[in-house]
Amino acid sequence: MDQKNTARPRIVIIGGGFAGLQLAKKLKDAPVDILMLDKHNYHTFQPLLYQVAMGAIPADSIVFPIRRIFTHQDNFSFNLAYVENINADKNTVTTNIGEISYDYLVVATGSDTNFFGNKELETCTMPMKNMPEALNLRTLILQHLEKAIITKDEAEKDALMTFVVVGGGPTGVELSGALAEMRQLILMKDYHGLSKHDMKVYLVEGKDRLLAAMSDGASRKAKQYLTANDVIIYNSVHVESYDGLNLKIDDGMTLKTRNVFWAAGVMGEVPEGMTAAALTRGSRIQTDEINRVKGYQNVFAIGDVAAIINEDYPNGHPGVAPVAIQQGAWLAKNLMHLINGEPTEPFKYHDKGTLATIGRNKAVADIGKLHFQGFFAWLLWGFVHIMSLAGFSNKTSVFLTWAINYFTKNSDNRLIIRNFNRKTRMVEPER
Repeated sequence: MDQKNTARPRIVIIGGGFAGLQLAKKLKDAPVDILMLDKHNYHTFQPLLYQVAMGAIPADSIVFPIRRIFTHQDNFSFNLAYVENINADKNTVTTNIGEISYDYLVVATGSDTNFFGNKELETCTMPMKNMPEALNLRTLILQHLEKAIITKDEAEKDALMTFVVVGGGPTGVELSGALAEMRQLILMKDYHGLSKHDMKVYLVEGKDRLLAAMSDGASRKAKQYLTANDVIIYNSVHVESYDGLNLKIDDGMTLKTRNVFWAAGVMGEVPEGMTAAALTRGSRIQTDEINRVKGYQNVFAIGDVAAIINEDYPNGHPGVAPVAIQQGAWLAKNLMHLINGEPTEPFKYHDKGTLATIGRNKAVADIGKLHFQGFFAWLLWGFVHIMSLAGFSNKTSVFLTWAINYFTKNSDNRLIIRNFNRKTRMVEPER
């Protein structure tokens, strides 16, 4: 077991996402020792993963080394580790690098893709919740376009050129819009022999409208933009099965496709050992108003993995970056209140608005009572996302890449770095 170097309270944070980073930053000058554990040594800006998957921006422009973020924070340390179990009775965490002790533990592990128990969908569809998955998605798209050029089987070509996005939230809408834009601007330019009429893009959503968390106006406009770009939208339907070729929908329809991208649900990524914790819908850890896990005294949960259930949020707060960032900052204050024996303050979420882009010059924005669509919303979306990236180099890289892509109507990042097998989820050696 590791040993603490000081008598100061040790706060162990599991996860280097938006919530965990914000908590650690806000404790910079506090008389505590912070240890962050993560299975990756980098922070990922998840809202732009779909652009990596589409080859619009390079992968390293939306990830940033965690250690680099905290270079000048003396009370912070980081270990690359996978958490195997939480031992709340001993105030320790079991990891692949040993057992680590804590005075306060914060679970900020985020969320993972929810396949709702369907193993076939988990095996055959493509999720996009982290950087390796985004790169796998990019490789699969490009591999299938290469196969479509050379195949003599028209039915197989049609399946390779049919893309189905499942889930009509921001990720699904943005990915569908990017696919439609690729078909319109890039396909015939780069893939000679393929026509934009060969490529079909479908969006399947279980609710009766897209972007259900946004205003009715934003929902209608998003559907209008996608439909204008020839995205075929099915609302109020659900996927029943997918075997790698046949996608069956509960309205009786079957689509033959080699490309099904799953953006239909998320679930909390709960570490082993949280036996006393109550899990809500979507496997989120239920906490009290200060993000303390119910059933524990010194264990907290923030971000996508956590759910504060109250009258305003009966299902917990939305799983978006602003919630995670605000909970991280709020918990930093409350941890210091607890350490100093002071009263704590219940978390209050300030909704600053929601944005979603549907492609070139098209986006929707709900900012309080103000609603924007079109070019201005698209500029606002771009500005917010660039400013939210970690590191000046990443901000500059994304801005310059977007500017070049905008004027050239093309991209330089559609690269097959390594082959990918969807069924095995494995990177295959080159032959």
